[in-house]
Amino acid sequence: MLKLLERDGPIAGRAVAPTLTVLRRNDLEPPGGAMSPVTEAADAAVASVLRRVRARMRAWSASGDERATSWSAWLERTVVRPLVGGGVVDAARLDVPEVPEQRRMVGSAEAAGMCLDLAVELAEAAARDARPEVLEACAGALRLLTLTDASTATGDDSSARRARLLAALDVLAAVPAGRVTVSHDGPYLAAGPGVTAMVDWLGQRLDPPPVVALCRCGASAAKPWCDGSHADTGFSGATRDDRVPDRLDTYPARQFEITDNRGLCAHSARCTDGLPTVFRAGEEPFVAPAGGRADDILRAVQACPSGALGAMLEGRRAAALVDSDREPSIEVSRDGPYRLTGGIAVVDAEGRPEPRPVGYSPEHASLCRCGHSTNKPFCSGAHWHADFHDPVPGDDPTLFAWAGGYPALLRTTRLFYERHVADDDLLAPLFARMEPDHPERVASWLSEVFGGPELYSQRYGGYARMISQHIGKHLTEAQRSRWITLLVRSADEAGLPSDPEFRAAFAGYLEWGTRIAVENSTEGAAPPEGMPVPRWWWVCDATPAARPSALPGAEPQDVPEVSTPADDEPVGFAAHVRGLFRPRDRGSMRFVFDLWECDDVAEHADEILGRLRDGSMPCDGPWPEDRVAVFARWIDDGRRP
Repeated sequence: MLKLLERDGPIAGRAVAPTLTVLRRNDLEPPGGAMSPVTEAADAAVASVLRRVRARMRAWSASGDERATSWSAWLERTVVRPLVGGGVVDAARLDVPEVPEQRRMVGSAEAAGMCLDLAVELAEAAARDARPEVLEACAGALRLLTLTDASTATGDDSSARRARLLAALDVLAAVPAGRVTVSHDGPYLAAGPGVTAMVDWLGQRLDPPPVVALCRCGASAAKPWCDGSHADTGFSGATRDDRVPDRLDTYPARQFEITDNRGLCAHSARCTDGLPTVFRAGEEPFVAPAGGRADDILRAVQACPSGALGAMLEGRRAAALVDSDREPSIEVSRDGPYRLTGGIAVVDAEGRPEPRPVGYSPEHASLCRCGHSTNKPFCSGAHWHADFHDPVPGDDPTLFAWAGGYPALLRTTRLFYERHVADDDLLAPLFARMEPDHPERVASWLSEVFGGPELYSQRYGGYARMISQHIGKHLTEAQRSRWITLLVRSADEAGLPSDPEFRAAFAGYLEWGTRIAVENSTEGAAPPEGMPVPRWWWVCDATPAARPSALPGAEPQDVPEVSTPADDEPVGFAAHVRGLFRPRDRGSMRFVFDLWECDDVAEHADEILGRLRDGSMPCDGPWPEDRVAVFARWIDDGRRP
């Protein structure tokens, strides 16, 4: 969003922007709780702008424009609701009769200008008085500004307004690592460097504004952003009495003590999957220190995203052993919690540090995102039992996405170089002088090759840079073969997908890429110039979902029967349509939607019918005309369940 604001050159404007002083609410309230003139004036300014924006947005929405309807609804749920509900703005101030100018319909550019005015007022109000209600409304306004495209805002003073907004955001984000405020029965209000570095579960930047409201009730239709759904669902942010007790267990190892707090565990399974001989699911004691090497144990402890696992030396927490030195960031994990790294502070609605379970890590934490944790605001693993899921992406999966994105590939390359290469007689001499960030470089390369973002090109220089690392190295076939063997072993240990389709594509690239590396490393080799980074794909377009699994229980047993409706019989999904789709048809589309679920098929019915008619679905041959006719009748009959 900041990129949108910088198009008119507000960087220069920052030098002349007004200086804002950060004031907490308690600093503004004299004895007796009366609001100070500073806060009263700020609230009045917010109400004035909000009244104008609301009236104009409503008028535009009344014209039937879908964008205006969507934006107006967002304004009501994420800006008006917290301000009125929190007593920041009197509802009566917003409902005064509008003047004719306010009733005039507006266009998108003017809407962006009005939203810019609103964002400026709310950001400056929040910078002076960081009440949760004001922060939540500020986050809603900033998100609205992104939706309406701030770069189109009109007005002679648009540069000055952008400069004011950036100055206020600088104040709000002026926390060294970032801060997450846990509002009462509402969203997480996040600000600072950890927010601007927010990534999804694949490691791709989300590019949010410096202040955001993150859904924690699990019901938002705009995940991870809060859309106000918590106000409709009656969400409670209270910790439950039936949570796992807050208790730190210690397990002596040779060089240190392993610590574990089951009351803080988010059940990511990284420890039990990565080192099952030490961290034993379903057994007591949970930790068996003699089951693994010290370096592997520490690696597993460092990988624990909740901070439940730790280490102690001489009775004191050994932060240097288990807390990685990472940049502040918030990861929106897949179907799971927010994972905070880099020392982001977690505070309550009054600005006090949120009470942490014993043995916690100040460097990282996992915050509940499904709304069902027994240990709110921290994740207790309840998302597994609540069947919490993010919206399914609409595109076919890339190898990058199927692998688990950059984090999964980085786990693989770190294991490869730190655990295997260092002890290997053939490869250790080859990589003796590698840079400390070499695992990150290789993970970035694999990410880009497998269809992810252009991480290697952006960070390290693209194909020419990669080729330059092999020139004159005189790589041998033995080294090439060992490199593949150990990288595949690391992929197993890192938990990369083991299905035949992914591993065929993965191994195929390793064979292809390493043979080219050997070729380019020979004496006198002249690799072609200007080549792009290769993009690898599934072998013969065989994706994991295109083949029914042979494993027991992998496919539902209630395979629907085909029933042809009579000519005068209404066509229903359960009775007549569901059975038209075979398990293999369902599997081939499962990544996008479920062909055995009425709502999914109804939503995509027109597209499905088009593909059935042109023979592109299913992939092994067109349907008979009578089956296509049944599906078309179902659509015409109103897509009945």
